Amino acid sequence: MFLTLAQAQDVEQTKTTLSKALEGDTQAIWQMAESYAMPLIWAVVILIVSVIVAKILSRLMQRAATRSKLDLTLSQFFGKMVYYLVLVLGVTLALGKFGVEMTSFAAILAAAGFAVGMALSGTLSNFAAGVMLLIFRPFSVGHVVNAAGVVGKVNAIELFTTTLDTPDNRRIIVANAAIYGGTIENISYHTERRVDVSVGCDYGADLDATRSVLEQAANALADLTVQGDGRGFQIVLGDLGDSSVNWTVRLWVKADDYWGAKEALTRAIKKHLDDAKIGIPFPQMDVHLDKGE
Repeated sequence: MFLTLAQAQDVEQTKTTLSKALEGDTQAIWQMAESYAMPLIWAVVILIVSVIVAKILSRLMQRAATRSKLDLTLSQFFGKMVYYLVLVLGVTLALGKFGVEMTSFAAILAAAGFAVGMALSGTLSNFAAGVMLLIFRPFSVGHVVNAAGVVGKVNAIELFTTTLDTPDNRRIIVANAAIYGGTIENISYHTERRVDVSVGCDYGADLDATRSVLEQAANALADLTVQGDGRGFQIVLGDLGDSSVNWTVRLWVKADDYWGAKEALTRAIKKHLDDAKIGIPFPQMDVHLDKGE
């Protein structure tokens, strides 16, 4: 079958049109690939590299913190902080491949950070106090402290709270800001403590004889007494009270023996004063009744 000249021209024109259409589709596909596919591939690569780098830097930070003898909780926190900072940087770079303006993204992060900071101001103050407690270590786990009005043995020091166990076995959880913002008494910091027992003696008792009796009472606890470096015991004549001459017996003991030594010293003082017939007066009140007419 032979085609006429007009038909042949139509076929050529159709081929040309199809060729141009295919060429246009190919260019559109390449443009789409350049616009979306390549940035997506780069974003995935950046995220993968960010995760790997974040893990490496996190481990290095934890090792450095451990070598610096920081608390384990604080070391882990610094490691996680580095990890998430690197991830945020990676996400920021990945979004930049899609044309997201970094200045706008930074402004959004800053506004979000400010809002979160205002909402969590109390929590952040507890966190900051926890970091200071873990760095400066005014007390450690196992110490007996008086902090924020609570006396107890430290069970755990965390980033936001500190857990204390009281002598009657109650668990108290105190916010770190309340502890760090007040006076902290570390009762068990020193290995030795001084026991003070005050006693009032009868005005009729001889002062030298009373001192001698109190010295005998203190000597009765020689096995608990720490000697040397100004330690031992001291008998102090305090003041002249309303109904008694007031004395104080001071005895240095090991910190672990404090309460037992205090009870034993109180008992020894009472016993020796009774044996010496030296009275321990107590307040008295005289009531006078006037008869009316």
